[in-house]
Amino acid sequence: MKIICVGRNYTEHIEELQNEKPKDPILFMKPDTSVLLKKQPFFIPDFSDDIHYEAEVLIKINKIGKHIQQKFAHKYYDEIGLGLDFTARDLQEQLKEKGLPWEKAKGFDGATVIGEKWLKKSTFENIDHLNFELHKNEMMVQKGDTRKMLWKIDELIAYISTYFTLKIGDIIFTGTPAGVGKVAPDDVLIGYLEGNKMFSIKIK
Repeated sequence: MKIICVGRNYTEHIEELQNEKPKDPILFMKPDTSVLLKKQPFFIPDFSDDIHYEAEVLIKINKIGKHIQQKFAHKYYDEIGLGLDFTARDLQEQLKEKGLPWEKAKGFDGATVIGEKWLKKSTFENIDHLNFELHKNEMMVQKGDTRKMLWKIDELIAYISTYFTLKIGDIIFTGTPAGVGKVAPDDVLIGYLEGNKMFSIKIK
């Protein structure tokens, strides 16, 4: 299983981190060892004092594809989920300043939350207009809508498959909206996709 992530796919998130708007999707990958085990808490690692949550809509690939045309991209997935891309923001900034890869800040053990359930694509009227939220300690901290993506889901699949063969079970993290923030011990993060509770994570 590959975990392919898209960075800077929401304008307001680009602005909140004072990043440059990309001309093409920014891609990075996470190892499968970064996936947080089901029903386990997230432990803040010793190497960071600034772990941020990033809620994202997920796509699970259901057939092998390479050089997928955008008009056929919808055939390569039928399930949509929600997850978290935990980021060691302090470490990421250090790496970015030196022009180094982000993997240590994005791919550490436990940094990838894949929601407890997947919803059939047919459940939704329009996948390019999905609302999702992240609540921290019962307060909404992120609110996103896939219509605000710079690159929509089918565009991302076509673009990604130009560089990486997509295989059954691969998961695409489609980017996070504005509102990212720091986690602290005893925080509880709950994610919702179109009103459906998708995950609940305790921070240790």
